[in-house]
Amino acid sequence: MENVIELKHPLIQHKISRLRDKNTGTNEFRSLIEEIAMLMGFEALSDLPLHDVEVETPIETCMTPVVEGRNLAVVPILRAGLGMVNGLLALVPTAKVGHIGLYRDEETHEPHEYYCKLPKPIDERLIVVTDPMLATGGSAVAAVDFIKQHGGKKIKFMSIIAAPEGIKRLHEAHPDVQLYVGHIDRQLNENAYICPGLGDAGDRIFGTK
Repeated sequence: MENVIELKHPLIQHKISRLRDKNTGTNEFRSLIEEIAMLMGFEALSDLPLHDVEVETPIETCMTPVVEGRNLAVVPILRAGLGMVNGLLALVPTAKVGHIGLYRDEETHEPHEYYCKLPKPIDERLIVVTDPMLATGGSAVAAVDFIKQHGGKKIKFMSIIAAPEGIKRLHEAHPDVQLYVGHIDRQLNENAYICPGLGDAGDRIFGTK
């Protein structure tokens, strides 16, 4: 599927296997989420714009490229998406961070917005939306809807685990959004959880039940 990139790097796959293990504790789980986000970010940010600056080396002065990091916005979907932010900021410390808060109706599984704060000017930035799990796709579609309503144009979505149903829904609603996925799982179950998945990412990141 166009604009859907599954990242099959051995280190990403190894760390996802550790995430899946129900015996992986909160501290390790949180670290793994950050590490995977950093590894995924290396690929997802491969087209960041550069500009040349003058640098004096021990030998001579030269023009050399640097990233225009101020043009990057990382926007986690609360709360699980927060777990991926530090991994991306480790790559681009100058990036701005926005937040989108959604809650899911327990019966319909549809998302509802309760918070949206984006760095300005959002229309001039490359926006990377983060959420470890892309399940039904409802939250992802809603988040991208909100960003576009606020003027966001160039949007990428990063998810560590995704279900085919969520990928299809996001791609159909926003075919212009590049989706970076660590692993595409089998399916959703009757409770809209990804199978085999890794449980509730938010609960496992923050140690809540």
